[in-house]
Amino acid sequence: MSNPLFSAFRFEAKLRRSPQIIAGSNAQEDSNAIPGGEMLGDGAFQECSGLQVEMDVQDYQEGGRNDGIIRRVGWAKYTNIVLKRGMFYDRDGQVNDALWKWLQDIVSGKPVARYDGIIEVKSRDAKVVATWVFERGLPAKISGPQLNAKSGEIAIEELHIAHEGLRLVTVE
Repeated sequence: MSNPLFSAFRFEAKLRRSPQIIAGSNAQEDSNAIPGGEMLGDGAFQECSGLQVEMDVQDYQEGGRNDGIIRRVGWAKYTNIVLKRGMFYDRDGQVNDALWKWLQDIVSGKPVARYDGIIEVKSRDAKVVATWVFERGLPAKISGPQLNAKSGEIAIEELHIAHEGLRLVTVE
């Protein structure tokens, strides 16, 4: 008998343009006011990793206390989100270069475009059962496929996204 708590799942990752922070104020530009496409990619990823937050716990040795140390909360460290997908996935069989263009634009000196991410885990019946949200992502690394004509493997590209926050949003 299978346990319904441990069943097969699917996931979808979406990247949406982050609101622009306006220098010298606490205000943010509305992300809907950004011209052009505000979504990046189509969510067709095969793998996702990096849904991790680590606390940097600080040890404090208090004078006169010889039976142990005091532990204090330090900075939160966010692991890069890693998304992998087949490189040739458009209906016409052409490469979708949106992820590469995102990094290349930053490298060439264009204004830095940041993207917020939503990763939804879905049950067999397509019901969202968990959602992770990361904020203000930047492309830290993008890798093209390992090309080997003898292996016949699918061409996989990999995107590493550095971000400024990750949280699990509960489904109600």
